Amino acid sequence: MKKILYLLVPLFILFSLQPSLAQKAAATNYDICIYGGTSSGVIAAYTAARLGKTVLLIEPGKHLGGMSSGGLGLTDIGNKYAISGLALDFYRRIGRHYGHFEQWVFEPHVAENLFLDYIKRAGVKVLYQNRLKSVHKKGNLISEIRLEHSAQTGADQKVRASVFIDCSYEGDLMAKAGVSYVVGREANQVYQETFNGVQLMTGHQLPDGIDPYKIPGQASSGLLWGINPGVLEKDGTGDQKVQAYNFRICLTSNKANQVPISKPENYAPEKYELLLRQMEKRPWKSLQDGFIWSAMPNEKTDINNRNGFSTDMIGMNWAYPDADYAARARIWKAHTDYTKGLLYFVGNDPRVPATIRAELNQWGYPKDEYTDMGNWSHQLYIREARRMIGELVMTQHHCQGREIVRDGVGMAAYTMDSHNCDRLVVDGMVKNEGNVEQGGFGPYPISYRAIVPKETQVANLLVPVCLSASHIAYGSIRMEPVFMVLGQSAAVAAVQAIDRKVSVQKINVSQLQLQLKNDPLADGSLPEILVDNNDAAQVEKKGAWTVHQYGGYGPDYYVADSTSGEPKSVKYTPHIAKKGNYELYVYYPKLKNAAAVTQVYVYDGLLTKEVLIKDAQVKVLGQTSGEWVSLGRYALKEGKNAYVEITAKGLQGAVTADALLLVPVR
Repeated sequence: MKKILYLLVPLFILFSLQPSLAQKAAATNYDICIYGGTSSGVIAAYTAARLGKTVLLIEPGKHLGGMSSGGLGLTDIGNKYAISGLALDFYRRIGRHYGHFEQWVFEPHVAENLFLDYIKRAGVKVLYQNRLKSVHKKGNLISEIRLEHSAQTGADQKVRASVFIDCSYEGDLMAKAGVSYVVGREANQVYQETFNGVQLMTGHQLPDGIDPYKIPGQASSGLLWGINPGVLEKDGTGDQKVQAYNFRICLTSNKANQVPISKPENYAPEKYELLLRQMEKRPWKSLQDGFIWSAMPNEKTDINNRNGFSTDMIGMNWAYPDADYAARARIWKAHTDYTKGLLYFVGNDPRVPATIRAELNQWGYPKDEYTDMGNWSHQLYIREARRMIGELVMTQHHCQGREIVRDGVGMAAYTMDSHNCDRLVVDGMVKNEGNVEQGGFGPYPISYRAIVPKETQVANLLVPVCLSASHIAYGSIRMEPVFMVLGQSAAVAAVQAIDRKVSVQKINVSQLQLQLKNDPLADGSLPEILVDNNDAAQVEKKGAWTVHQYGGYGPDYYVADSTSGEPKSVKYTPHIAKKGNYELYVYYPKLKNAAAVTQVYVYDGLLTKEVLIKDAQVKVLGQTSGEWVSLGRYALKEGKNAYVEITAKGLQGAVTADALLLVPVR
């Protein structure tokens, strides 16, 4: 009991001091200070401001949105069911920009403009080009942070706040505050996992037989660039190696909007010798053989790593998480030089097949993206850096549903994903090591305890990005939409801690969960109504429907063969809490054997309307296997007077019944 009082007394002191501090130096005192203008940071700042708190958002660079505005336009979704609140609002706003209900593929500048709009609408102050210099604590509370200008052209600044939120990809505030963390991969035995530590797998792998030496067969000539001299350890062995970083490259095929891909500074063609040897073993037919070349709107791309030698700069980032700013800048610049050099090499080196060179030279850097950055992304893809060791560590067991937390404040659903961590010689050949892609599980909750440090270390800090998770569990959680969800949850928790005058570890998590559910947009607006297919209280199923677990919305969905004679239907009867106008949608998983037309009947309490969903008209965009299809707009009364019924009868092909969504018309 004495220990608990010791922890809480400083917090009461800090909260009681806030008004007097604000009178002495109002410009540097805030309720909530957020470090890192990532997508998570922007959503956290917007949420906190909407809930009535004074907020400062600090961004070491010049741009907001992190990877979401830095080229990662092909959103890693996993399952849309996992995305809620303001994160979902972001993708709905993206959709409106492009003329759709929601959209998960987009141009970098469109995303950044939306993030700027969130900041503007909430009136959040943003301090750009300032980075953390030091953290000062009183007991287990952060009392003040000190900042230096990122370009070292401005004066140092001091910031005080009641609660701090670290939304950076690196976890600098967390680390400087004395929070326990880990870099690299735990051994499997630490958490009794199977996909952590060293993993030699076939994904994004080099073909067998590639000689690793500058002069083939002569070890004395030295290793080719990009190969490390280490020895392959036993599978599951822990180490401090970090999965590879890269840039998600935005190019355009629109000649009127192109800046040519020219020879970059520090160009070194010898860096790509291994690529040529890979091409000899596995010839390219197109650029897709060496890159994940994904189309974005307006003739642009989101280019990612593919196969054994691509945009990932494997093994060159291990020092980055704990490096000082100067060393990080050198690592960042090395990645820039490598990636620009790779594009130039593929487009110009005579040893690359002429057809591939011609294909690449159809592309250029877009004039209308990153206009103050030489048309190059402002954000290196920091897939993983530090990971907090908090009140609870999320592990493979949580991902796979063998352990389920009850204090979830967000969900994840993506495959347990790690890019390669090392490239070395194995049995005389070059091999990549560390790639893991293990899925086969549904959405799962992320514990509140995983975004707060241990109370003995810091009682007024939340960490929604470098959260507490093992390497392989982090590989599932570390997606931009999830970071936004957790950023919102962290902000609501911070507000509650301030209002209740308690540590962030002592908030009422049930109340937090309820607030996130009832006020998902943090503006008091009426929430959507979602009825998933397995909601027995609101869904009635007739006839033979099979349950499919992957490819739909949420844990599962129903599929019926419409050719049999018996009547089959799924009837949704949602409970309407407040009368009003609603836009109705059904989630439509896209199946290869789908019926050409699905019959849906909508009863609004007075009239029944038949709606036909034509399979050919449903277009799926991005990393998803289904889309929301509108059934129209209806005026609905309170209660359970209306229903939506999906039928399967007399048609060739399969009919699906998944989730129903009612969106209040604003």
